[in-house]
Amino acid sequence: MTHRVHKLICSFFLSCCMLPTSAQAMDIKLKLINQSHDINNSSIVIFQKNVAEDFDETAIAWRVIQNLGFQDYHPFTYPLNFRVGAGDAWGNYTPDFAATGGQRWEMVRDQSGDVLKLSSTPATNPDEVEIFNALSMGAISGNIYRDGKLVARTTNISPSQKAVFKFLPVIFIGAVSQVEEGDVMDSAVISEINTEINLLGIRCADIIMTGGGGGPDATQFQFNLANINKC
Repeated sequence: MTHRVHKLICSFFLSCCMLPTSAQAMDIKLKLINQSHDINNSSIVIFQKNVAEDFDETAIAWRVIQNLGFQDYHPFTYPLNFRVGAGDAWGNYTPDFAATGGQRWEMVRDQSGDVLKLSSTPATNPDEVEIFNALSMGAISGNIYRDGKLVARTTNISPSQKAVFKFLPVIFIGAVSQVEEGDVMDSAVISEINTEINLLGIRCADIIMTGGGGGPDATQFQFNLANINKC
């Protein structure tokens, strides 16, 4: 094998190693298209469930899409990775940090005050992210952000306690009223949102909204994927 051939082979394998892994893959590009007969200018809410803890019939409104007219579309992004942050008992909030499965983050007291730091101790489960309250006093909140918007929160984490987060590539979507982004939705609101969309293996897709109308011909809103991976 000549030196030139050997160099070309090494360059090939190096470029292969630099290709994106599943954890580094591009964010999922989605587009909600209104093909419904909605007559009430309904708002569309999208949220996720934290599957690491028991679902207690509340969730955070991650996205709320408003004033989407007939045949209009609303593009948005679902990042595969999320970020973590925390709030303390004094009403302060930390910056948010990129997080991956298996990490444990700790709220600690340093010379400046309460700060969130990555722990040298990993999470118990490699698929989960933990936010641990290492303060001697005062409860904290653990906050998860996706695409810069709050997607999950656990409050009242006492000292020496932790919140655990894990998400499947699944979103829930439905038409609601009087809900804003970041709101905590209770079971009554969640019961109106009955469509689950699995994003596993999807790079891009349209979400087609149909149904609606008025009077005896009105039907429930439906949300279905179309044009999957036709980027």
